Amino acid sequence: MKIDVLTIFPEIFTTPIQHSIIKRAIDSGEFQLQINNLRDYAEDKAKTTDDYPFGGGAGMIMKLEPIFNALQAIRTEESEVILLSPQGEGFNQKLAIELSEQKHLVLICGRYKGVDERIRTYLIDREVSIGDYVTSGGEIPALIMIDAISRLQPNVLGNFDSAESDSFMSGKLDAPYYTRPRNFKGMIVPDVLLSGNHKSIEEWRERESMKKTIDSRPDLLNSKKI
Repeated sequence: MKIDVLTIFPEIFTTPIQHSIIKRAIDSGEFQLQINNLRDYAEDKAKTTDDYPFGGGAGMIMKLEPIFNALQAIRTEESEVILLSPQGEGFNQKLAIELSEQKHLVLICGRYKGVDERIRTYLIDREVSIGDYVTSGGEIPALIMIDAISRLQPNVLGNFDSAESDSFMSGKLDAPYYTRPRNFKGMIVPDVLLSGNHKSIEEWRERESMKKTIDSRPDLLNSKKI
């Protein structure tokens, strides 16, 4: 798949995409990522991408023309265009899986007070929010989405079971995990994990997963989000 990002701060993406799972996804050839500077699509010499709102009020509004021009250049019949916005549907693992199956995503990073409403009305397919709070712009939310989506691509994780057993994949939080040493200053690994009895270990993990979910996120058990 391919993801195009539209942003006025492309440098925010420089370091994160050169490391960890995102870099592995790109290197695998299964995943393409293109960071597009919206200023390249502005229509004036100053490369203006925002302006004062009609009717007055505090804050600046991202202009319609640069985003329209960018979409004209990169959008295809396979594209799904997403505006990162506090007003959007909540991003969760179910949506990450759905989006990971698309051929082409375009992520528009909002900034300032917001975007010209005509962008929302005429140019996008959906709005997505990473939570009920406001960030300075859509760049960090876009990186979160890119990380979650890229790790679901084929041949990216060394063992896809590590993705399938992640928290939220099954509608519950993941079970606890331990590694060496077995005993560290009296903090001991549960005996069942050292028993070699795979059935008992699986049953223990299922119980602990349910316990964690009940204790920390009981809402998930009756939620349609996952």
